[in-house]
Amino acid sequence: MTKTVHHWIGGKTVEGTSGNWGPVTDPATGAVTTRVALASAEEVDAAVAAAKDAFATWGTSSLAQRTTILFAFRALLDAHRDAIAELIVAEHGKVHSDALGEVARGLEIVDLACGITTQLKGELSTQVSNRVDVAAIRQPVGVVAGITPFNFPAMVPMWMFPIAIATGNTFVLKPSEKDPSPSLKIAELLAEAGLPDGVFNVLHGDKVAVDRLLEHPDVAAVSFVGSTPIARHIHATASANGKRVQALGGAKNHMLVLPDADLDAAADAAVSAAYGSAGERCMAISAVVAVGSIGDELVEKIRERAEKITIGPGTDPGSEMGPLITAEHRDKVASYVRGAADEGCQVVLDGTGHTVEGYENGHWIGLSLLDHVPTTAAAYRDEIFGPVLCVLRAETYEEGLALINASPFGNGTAIFTRDGGAARRFQLEVQAGMVGVNVPIPVPVGYHSFGGWKDSLFGDHHIYGNDGVHFYTRGKVITTRWPDPSDAPAGVDLGFPRNH
Repeated sequence: MTKTVHHWIGGKTVEGTSGNWGPVTDPATGAVTTRVALASAEEVDAAVAAAKDAFATWGTSSLAQRTTILFAFRALLDAHRDAIAELIVAEHGKVHSDALGEVARGLEIVDLACGITTQLKGELSTQVSNRVDVAAIRQPVGVVAGITPFNFPAMVPMWMFPIAIATGNTFVLKPSEKDPSPSLKIAELLAEAGLPDGVFNVLHGDKVAVDRLLEHPDVAAVSFVGSTPIARHIHATASANGKRVQALGGAKNHMLVLPDADLDAAADAAVSAAYGSAGERCMAISAVVAVGSIGDELVEKIRERAEKITIGPGTDPGSEMGPLITAEHRDKVASYVRGAADEGCQVVLDGTGHTVEGYENGHWIGLSLLDHVPTTAAAYRDEIFGPVLCVLRAETYEEGLALINASPFGNGTAIFTRDGGAARRFQLEVQAGMVGVNVPIPVPVGYHSFGGWKDSLFGDHHIYGNDGVHFYTRGKVITTRWPDPSDAPAGVDLGFPRNH
């Protein structure tokens, strides 16, 4: 072990005192390179206390102060994007270009936060009654927590904290213990930008830390991105403790390909969306529904492209796909492919057993393609979170739509067609929160909100965009009346007030 990752509390590094540590591996080599402190409940309390103390002044700070700091942070983030990408490659395993893309998408939300002044303008109605005005304003909720996954260690936290701190809250981030270093780098950049101590804190840990955050009386809101079972637990537990919650869960994103579609474009999109970042994306396409007679041709085009993908370490510029995050996850992904034939699937490509020369101990797996997948197969039912693409067949648009809508997940979906009428029907009829028309990964830009339906989201608010601003603030309505000095005394009136 060559490196130790501690917490960031109150504007500085704080060494872990629990005595519990987690290993961090380089997925390309399988070697343990780092150990990360796992927080105790007492350490969680210390981080929340620092955030609560900071909120006393940050919550009433001027918008000019907040945005000045965020602009400075944005410049630093832009200047250090390569350094952050290198940390992502080292601990997550994705290729460097993909890591850079992750940082760029996080920057979009920082851009939105820099313009938060327009989002917090409020409303004023004058003379609603005689000399009575009504104003509506939004104020921060207090200390908020973000619990984020391993697959986007920089981007997903940046979906949360820029909007949270721009609206006047203080933040406690609990990133994945599998790739913790990018969050520490971000904390250092925020401090360099001038963010006051305690406004942003990073607490590493496992279930002990998460459960304490969910029950802590001084945490007002919790944002989460991860698997559906954990999202359900986060939502239920935090809600039971009186907190507002946005908990984004898992996905099984479908791509409906109609007979009139450009099959080359559809195949390109399917390969890119299914195998990018080794399938470790909540917006990955993991199921293609081929409509009509195009199935065989489409599968062949996907196979041809998939076989040409170069798999290797993220530090190699020639690599297009890297390893999976852990050996255990690699083995779990492989089990879906190995059991697919017994469940009625046709295994077109089997990526299990793949290795990379010189990196034999890495967490490698190749690209797998399953055809004629029945809806009862585990590879279809479960969120695999790996480079496994299932192809299902449907005779008609209606049959394909019904298949997609029957899924318990409703995160993202896409349709490939040249028919504008069919695309319009699909975007209105499909039961998913994000829809792409000839766009395979319909992740919204920063000024729109990200979130799914059904078992892909627990809570009322999507993340970032307008929903993010509303989640991290609460409304207050103020009614004022300034009587004129010439007014006669109004007298006592026990009747219900009426506007006049």
